[in-house]
Amino acid sequence: MAEAAREQDWQRPSFAKELFLGRFRLDLIHPHPMPADEDARRGEQFLTKLRDFCETRIDSALIEREARIPDEVIDGLKELGALGMKIDTKYGGLGLTQVYYNKALALAGSASPAIGALLSAHQSIGVPQPLKMFGTQEQKDTFLPRCARTDITAFLLTEPDVGSDPARLATTAVPDGDEYVLDGVKLWTTNGVVADLLVVMARVPKSEGHRGGITAFVVEADSAGVTVENRNAFMGLRGLENGVTRFHRVRVPAANRIGPEGSGLKIALTTLNTGRLSLPAMCAGAGKWCLKVAREWAGAREQWGKPVALHEAVGAKISFIAATTFALEAVVDLSSQMADENRNDIRIEAALAKLYGSEMAWTIADELVQIRGGRGYETAESLRARGERGVPAEQMLRDMRINRIFEGSTEIMHLLIAREAVDAHLSVAGDLIDPDKTLADKARAGANAGVFYAKWLPRLVAGPGQLPRAYAEFHPEGHVDLSGHLRHVERSARRLARSTFYAMSRWQGRMETKQGFLGRIVDIGAELFAMSAACVRAEHLRATGDHGREAYQLADVFCRQARIRVDELFARLWTNTDDLDHKVVKGVLSGTYEWLEDGVVDPSGDGPWIADATPGPSRRENVHRPIR
Repeated sequence: MAEAAREQDWQRPSFAKELFLGRFRLDLIHPHPMPADEDARRGEQFLTKLRDFCETRIDSALIEREARIPDEVIDGLKELGALGMKIDTKYGGLGLTQVYYNKALALAGSASPAIGALLSAHQSIGVPQPLKMFGTQEQKDTFLPRCARTDITAFLLTEPDVGSDPARLATTAVPDGDEYVLDGVKLWTTNGVVADLLVVMARVPKSEGHRGGITAFVVEADSAGVTVENRNAFMGLRGLENGVTRFHRVRVPAANRIGPEGSGLKIALTTLNTGRLSLPAMCAGAGKWCLKVAREWAGAREQWGKPVALHEAVGAKISFIAATTFALEAVVDLSSQMADENRNDIRIEAALAKLYGSEMAWTIADELVQIRGGRGYETAESLRARGERGVPAEQMLRDMRINRIFEGSTEIMHLLIAREAVDAHLSVAGDLIDPDKTLADKARAGANAGVFYAKWLPRLVAGPGQLPRAYAEFHPEGHVDLSGHLRHVERSARRLARSTFYAMSRWQGRMETKQGFLGRIVDIGAELFAMSAACVRAEHLRATGDHGREAYQLADVFCRQARIRVDELFARLWTNTDDLDHKVVKGVLSGTYEWLEDGVVDPSGDGPWIADATPGPSRRENVHRPIR
């Protein structure tokens, strides 16, 4: 189903796609693209207003303590125009570019990750983005002015028994004249508790005059039959208004359907192509905050006669935080600017940014807690109560953890990116490994594959990465040498492509089951993309006279750290315990090792693993509370 819904063609070039094919197309990202002067002026003006609001109106400790964003804060964000950052000015929005939208999310998220999540869920995956891309003019005129100033929106796809497997979607939308009747239960509806408008994914049964399939609808949250049955609580993001929403015979006008029937999943996937950039933007913001705290604390805290930062064990962690934060911002800014220019297809870049940002930001937060020691594990409220600065390091760790799950878990992102990365191979040779294809189809595919690989494979043997003076512009006088890192990226890209081709030849149709291998392939690509972005950003900052020397130093350190990780990932492609792990898992599930669980008690009780989601009327109080 996901395969049928994905964008099938590559109409524009993609740096990351070329990277996975062994072609290092530096020209697609260098020189670093820049926003138009007017876009930058408007963006900077809004960031100034938002910074003042964050510093004077947002009490992060209060949000954490009361597990709720105060209504007056949300009202203030509405007045500021923060609900309409990405909505066109003709609908009452601010019309910010993706670059400045992401900078705003990073800023707001640093004040309170819950506020960053609210704004992101509303604009990146809520009603505004799918309507912008797929809505009718009438829908835009009706809903976008509301979304820009007053109405909070939410996106409802997940169900109690449906996560990343949309084929099992159970919520239905049955046609009835000029309306659809919705029935079903949605889980983890971010913003759902306070939302005014919902994007709901539901299955339309196939019938005469109706092609059916998963379909997207705009639903008024106060419609009869809509019940928010629970506000969910989580490890982190305590201010998140996330709930369980039940639909019972909810009537939705056909005019509120987004796109044709059966296009819901395509709308969701396409929306996320750029919508995913909001999450790594907030991850980059978190890295900046962690760096600030690490710098101030590790310089003030002394052990054995010197600041702890000057002890190598701690200093290595600070270097990692600084270098990786530089790279995360480089990845987000580059991807965002490419999205604004609309010259490149960035579906892989955005997915890599989400994957890499969420994984590395979690590690950064974990390292900060370790640097802070016992104070890192202590809550900010407890620190303040005994007279110390209330640094919420443990809260940052809790808040960051969800990012590895939000908007596609790391494991799902590995598969999604891997599918796009091997698209060229499947296009020319997919029929060879498809058991449903005829011999004639396989013969044609074999001929096409022969032509493609006769041209492609020889190009993987040698390239600019083997020339000592390649990319010499990245070694300006008086700066460290980044050209060697780009030569490493070029060589590694060809090695990555060769490894992928060998694996496809070896496993053929079973390739999709080799999730460990595919994950490592994608992780190598993510590191190479981050290295490229870091070098390009450093050169851009040098050329514009903005901290160029320091940027070159950070890019150099990051690339050296990344190269170590890349070498390890390449080694683990072929030397790993994947097959043994599979045998152990089968043993665990069959009870072979059940004796290993002796000696403990399980306080979680005997309740069901998955809550009952049988359609029907709600028997619970409606906790929906719109903020108007």
